Amino acid sequence: MDVPPDEAASRLDLKCYFVRHRNALLVRGDFSGLFTDYYLHLMDIGAKHPPELDRMLKEALVGIVMHCASRPWSERHAWTVNYQHPLANFFVTADNNNSCVTGRVFTEDVRVAPRSVFYAQAQKHLGEPRMSAIEIDDVDFFKAVEQFYKQSEQRVARFFEYAPDDYVFVTAQPQCDVAWLESLTEDDIRKLDKTEEISLLEDRSYHWECGCTMERIYQVLTPHAKLGAESIFADDEFLKVTCPRCGKLYRAHREQFEAWLADEANQ
Repeated sequence: MDVPPDEAASRLDLKCYFVRHRNALLVRGDFSGLFTDYYLHLMDIGAKHPPELDRMLKEALVGIVMHCASRPWSERHAWTVNYQHPLANFFVTADNNNSCVTGRVFTEDVRVAPRSVFYAQAQKHLGEPRMSAIEIDDVDFFKAVEQFYKQSEQRVARFFEYAPDDYVFVTAQPQCDVAWLESLTEDDIRKLDKTEEISLLEDRSYHWECGCTMERIYQVLTPHAKLGAESIFADDEFLKVTCPRCGKLYRAHREQFEAWLADEANQ
């Protein structure tokens, strides 16, 4: 589904470079605008996260966007990570088809397990999704993504903070100088354009947007309405439904939902 960008949304511009002679892909971007829209979204839904969870979710957003920017244009990606310490679930998604990014953190009814688990879903346009899952250590989100790359993608990836809210992501390409990549430091990254030959491949842009609508909420409710609206609403006239992707609260009115179901049945 195509989602037009919110007129008030800040555009996140990323630059993708190829590091010649090292065979590595480098992605860089300033996330301050995206973080501002994320905080505006939290204000809109009346949510506030503890500092540790807030930091981890922001790192997750950086990770999924930079991962998506390093992938083909036709792909969309979603990660769900079950952390045990702290006990929380993180969901983030980015889509190259419409440039949308969103995510949220869950702290209620989180599954307790022996290890934290990183679930990744990748899907090409109109294609079937591909799933993978790995166990991870209880580390910061950037380290978790690096573990995902090493175990699932079978290649090395590194994150660096160039400046506040300004991040660099470097991934190994075929015949990469892996020893060089693994030895990189933040100081090395800041002078990379002087020590290495890099060439701009392309620009990519993203914006904060979930794409959830009342119609999509109705679509989520539809499988549960096989026994009739009564099975969902009971004696209530409306139902509070939270978007599982961004946490926005919707009020689904029974009469409007029944009318929508009737329209769908007649199409």
